[in-house]
Amino acid sequence: MMNYKSGIWALALSLIGNIAFASKVDTVVTRSAAMKKDIKAVVITPDTYSKTKQYPVVYLLHGYSGSYANWPKASAVLESADQYDQIVICADGGFSSWYWDSPADPSFKYETYVSKELVAWVDANYSTIKSPAGRAIAGLSMGGHGALYLAIKHPDVFGATGSMSGGVDIRPFPNNWDMAKRLGKYADAPDLWEKNTVINMLHLIQPKTLSIIIDCGTEDFFYEVNQSCTGNFYTGIYRMII
Repeated sequence: MMNYKSGIWALALSLIGNIAFASKVDTVVTRSAAMKKDIKAVVITPDTYSKTKQYPVVYLLHGYSGSYANWPKASAVLESADQYDQIVICADGGFSSWYWDSPADPSFKYETYVSKELVAWVDANYSTIKSPAGRAIAGLSMGGHGALYLAIKHPDVFGATGSMSGGVDIRPFPNNWDMAKRLGKYADAPDLWEKNTVINMLHLIQPKTLSIIIDCGTEDFFYEVNQSCTGNFYTGIYRMII
């Protein structure tokens, strides 16, 4: 088994590789009872996949306006299944769900879908390590927010998480990316914005329960909020130590 605790972000490291692999890629249809609809996903299994072995699973979340089909376009994502002997799940979060169970729109329950329904479907249909020690979740932009948000809220499901240029603090962007459609306008529902932004959730992380990596390009519009988030995170670690 891959050691997620010491370095789950092997997937990110694989993005610099140029090795050819033969992983299997399937587009599957899953069911969300919470949203009463079918939702597609991509499942990438290593070429040597066997039902006699249990595999760690990495869930990848796309960004705003994207879909489950985005991640498989990156060859390194496909290669990572063979390179690290893992299953990769490219989930769909809708055009602009932000991976919340929206309090403003009951038709958006993507927190429930990804953290419960999709995980249950994958565990029922593939040979997986059915514990947080064998599950990681990562994402880009909106998906980076979603990955951290879901991992922090569901430590019984995910044992590792990562954000790439993630929207880790949504409050500076009250008029962007349909977030007001999911939470209500910031002026009308500031409590929901405060409660559902990742930067305000770091205190929920219990020591030694979640491996985390956060990265963001210096020219990215989310760079400043990522700096603040990581600063708060390390301050929290320091306080735990002393």
